Amino acid sequence: MVVPILLIVALIAGVISIAVAIIFSIIVLKEDPGNEKMVEVSGYIEDGAKTFIKTQYKILSIFVGVLFLVILLFLPSELTSEGKIPIFIPELNWEQAIAYIVGSAASMFAGYLGMIIGVKANTRAAQGCTKSLDKGFDVAFFGGSVMGLAVVGSALIGITTIYWIFQTPVVILGFSFGASTIALFMKCGGGIFTKTADVGADLVGKAEYHLPEDDVRNPATIADNVGDNVGDIAGMGSDLFDSFVASILAAMLLSNVIFASLSDAVQGAFAIFPILLSGVGLFASLIGIILIKWLKTKDPGKLLNLGTYIATAIFAALGALFVWILTATTPGITPAETWIMWKNYFAVIIGLLCGIIIGWTSDFFTRDDKPPVKNISRAAQEGDAVVILSGFSYGLLSVVPPALGISVAMILSYWLGGVYGVAMAAVGMLAIVGTVVSNDAYGPIVDNARAIAEQGGLGEDVIRVADKLDSAGNTAKAITKGFAIGAANLAVFALLFSFATEAGIIAAIKGGTGMDLLNIYVLIGAFLGVVAPVLFSALLILSVQKNATLMVEEIRAQFESNPKILEGTEPPDFHKTINIATKGALKELVLPSILSVAMPLLVGIIFGVAALGAFIVGAILSGFVFAIFMSNAGGAWDNAKKWIEDGNLGGKDTPTHRAAITGDTVGDPFKDTAGPSINTLLVVMTLTSTIFIGLMLLINGGDGLLALLEAWLRGLF
Repeated sequence: MVVPILLIVALIAGVISIAVAIIFSIIVLKEDPGNEKMVEVSGYIEDGAKTFIKTQYKILSIFVGVLFLVILLFLPSELTSEGKIPIFIPELNWEQAIAYIVGSAASMFAGYLGMIIGVKANTRAAQGCTKSLDKGFDVAFFGGSVMGLAVVGSALIGITTIYWIFQTPVVILGFSFGASTIALFMKCGGGIFTKTADVGADLVGKAEYHLPEDDVRNPATIADNVGDNVGDIAGMGSDLFDSFVASILAAMLLSNVIFASLSDAVQGAFAIFPILLSGVGLFASLIGIILIKWLKTKDPGKLLNLGTYIATAIFAALGALFVWILTATTPGITPAETWIMWKNYFAVIIGLLCGIIIGWTSDFFTRDDKPPVKNISRAAQEGDAVVILSGFSYGLLSVVPPALGISVAMILSYWLGGVYGVAMAAVGMLAIVGTVVSNDAYGPIVDNARAIAEQGGLGEDVIRVADKLDSAGNTAKAITKGFAIGAANLAVFALLFSFATEAGIIAAIKGGTGMDLLNIYVLIGAFLGVVAPVLFSALLILSVQKNATLMVEEIRAQFESNPKILEGTEPPDFHKTINIATKGALKELVLPSILSVAMPLLVGIIFGVAALGAFIVGAILSGFVFAIFMSNAGGAWDNAKKWIEDGNLGGKDTPTHRAAITGDTVGDPFKDTAGPSINTLLVVMTLTSTIFIGLMLLINGGDGLLALLEAWLRGLF
């Protein structure tokens, strides 16, 4: 296959992105970090974040090392068929194994770089708020942009280099699998950490002792701020890195099959098409990020959204230009093939617009000036139970518009380009992921800045400025989660098509039925798939509950044993609460992470590859509902509490406020632990199924052990 030279556009975009991220880092670090107390608090946060990440990376290195050996030694490097039986050619699978290590390292690098700048930017953003809203916004947004640019730059450099060397997307499968496994650890571990601290801080500090938000006397407040960085910056960055790579990979795998009959040059053009457009999207994000610097507004939320719209418009224009260049420079491409490429470009635009719709939905259901959040706030006047019912109901309602949007996007993109068009729609949804991740990382930076403004004694006026930035950050995070969930679902559907193609070929050779839901094993596979995200969510939320109980006990013990903490004459022991969150998170993330890889393998081995395909379908459908519901319900409860704290409905320290705190406490593990982790789970399970399909086809020809047992029993009786 010919690799078009135009692929260099994506590589250049990745290199420029990393360079700009470094420049932005230097700009942020030159800003004034504030007074001595602010620097001290920021230092606690930085030390806690570094300790957690380093410990997590040590555990990850063991996990990655084991999977590296499995891929190297036990994954078939080549499968062939003689009649109906797959034959294993035993060779060391160096290509995918090395790509797996590179994908893992790239994801870890992007997460670490973004987190380090995040913990440096928080105190500088707080100090910026002493000058103006615009100054505080600039510091926080450029700090967040480091994460956004590092994520996309690392991903594009990795994908482009691997494809240029090996000239097959099958090796990129290893890169994507590495990114996915890291993302799962980062999201699960960071999510458990941050909500352990947040729930503990709210239940004791706010509800029992009536301390203000981020009061320095609260022993869990520093751990809470650490969690914002390890969960929302490093974790979410790894998550979107994973979805971004998976969407590109899915389109490339399908192009290998769908366009196999075309000439080498045209095949190469379709293979690099998703990478090229992702590189163009990165250029659009860069331009949008830089333009925001010169745009001023009194509403930071609208400015973040405006940046997204600018990047979208630039991408649409640049994308069309590069489609024309690609078709014009591809030797021997026919008018019909040119039209196919244009139709798939329109599928990309449809996916991008679908992402905007999902963002609007999240914005509507989570912003404090919209009816759902105000209605949830009013429900708090009736007590804890009613505020839970209200938030729960609005969370369920918020699933409907994205579901309809994705359904329409899938139909239109399928009409335009078949299953390859659906894959390209997923690429389109994440085309401007640089902007999306920048907006997301902005959120925890301003959250920390608000805390440091209070702990550094900057006064109520500055805290109100920081609050305004923080409110926009909460909505930005909700929108980002919507983008991530929608894109992951489209990408997983596209990967499913690729998996089903492989499984379907084997079924056809053997005269099988494929994924027929009337087949009992296939039906059971679908049923187990529906249950998988439910089990995963339950384990994560129970982990938060278990660790939050330890955190609550520690905070109470510190207050009771040392009354000077509440008097403000002695500081609490922040290290103990950080250690509780760290140990608990790293302990509890192991089981969900192992299950995410083990479940699809067990289903494929026991029930067969057709049942495994149905398992993935069931997981996608239930996972989408759970992810959207929990993310939006949690965001709405959070902003309902903040709206009341702004002085509405009686303000702080009222029964209404306490009921809203209960809602926010329930919503915390929903929106920051279980909800956004589900889309990572879906990608990991689908990639596991795809990368290990050759191994599963060796077991009873892909029909699974139960079919073998059934045949043996029928022979006996």
